[in-house]
Amino acid sequence: MSDDLVDLYQDIILDHNRRPRNSRKIHTATHQSEGINPLCGDEVTIYLDLLDERITDISFQGQGCAISQASASLMTEMLKGLDLDETRQHSKILHDLLNSEEDAQDALLKYGNLAALSGVRKFPARVKCATLAWHALEAALRGKDSISTEEEL
Repeated sequence: MSDDLVDLYQDIILDHNRRPRNSRKIHTATHQSEGINPLCGDEVTIYLDLLDERITDISFQGQGCAISQASASLMTEMLKGLDLDETRQHSKILHDLLNSEEDAQDALLKYGNLAALSGVRKFPARVKCATLAWHALEAALRGKDSISTEEEL
């Protein structure tokens, strides 16, 4: 990966950590779930409003490392307005980005800012940070109030 691309990815993650998008509680949420990573202290609660299997609003509140908070911010920004099938496709894309050797520049062109998280694959211990919000989203959609990275995800 070129130094310019590494810098861009770091800038995206730092921007979403410093100025998270959709960081608020939805008081009328139809679904919500808390994700906890007890090993590093990351916590995130995902709030969803679903109407006819479409995400009409999505937000999060949390604390933790820059990767976990940036991932939650990127996730909410990408998924608002999508239906559940599209949401699951994005979740699979993130999983693939974190577990493949796809060229980072190609990933950026195909997946936009979400590709910034692909650098995490070099640090296996940080993959749980990047996926925490996504697992909390899946838990919320299954009607589960919380999920921990110590559980079988």
